Amino acid sequence: MLRSDLQAALLSSGINLQALSSFQRILLTTDGTLTDILEAYVWEPIEIVKLMQEHLTVPKAIPHLDIAAHTDVLHREVLLRGARSAKNYLHATSVLVLDRLDPDLREDLITTQEPLGKLMIQARLETFREIVQCSLQKTLDMGKVFGEPSDCELISRTYRIFSRSRPFILITESFPGSYFRD
Repeated sequence: MLRSDLQAALLSSGINLQALSSFQRILLTTDGTLTDILEAYVWEPIEIVKLMQEHLTVPKAIPHLDIAAHTDVLHREVLLRGARSAKNYLHATSVLVLDRLDPDLREDLITTQEPLGKLMIQARLETFREIVQCSLQKTLDMGKVFGEPSDCELISRTYRIFSRSRPFILITESFPGSYFRD
């Protein structure tokens, strides 16, 4: 039923899939663009709020991106927020390998507020996504971003995006376990 990468990530996570709502399972297992899926579910436009974006050189190798220490990357932290409600629905961190990005995509990513998925669609970038980890864990401080207790449980998935058979982005997306209940 599920792809092998997803099965492996879910098995090692310890998450009880039967305890999740249908929409939570969709968010955890989809390889589509979450912005469009969220807009359809919450029935409002989703906007990106950049919390942090910086160029840096990684101090150690990142195997999921097939990069060595001292590689230049773009590190981002964003929220997916309802444009009308101002509700934060999802938190995401990403690491992008700069020399593997198309120059126009890289420029748009740095200078606009457009979601990464929409920018890749506009660029007609052919991609493949591989889920590498799923988790359910208590957070020490992320709850406040969602208006939840500071130690709320977050459901997360980490995946990498390939283009031209090379991984170029590693993304972790998280949302409170109390969100999106049926």
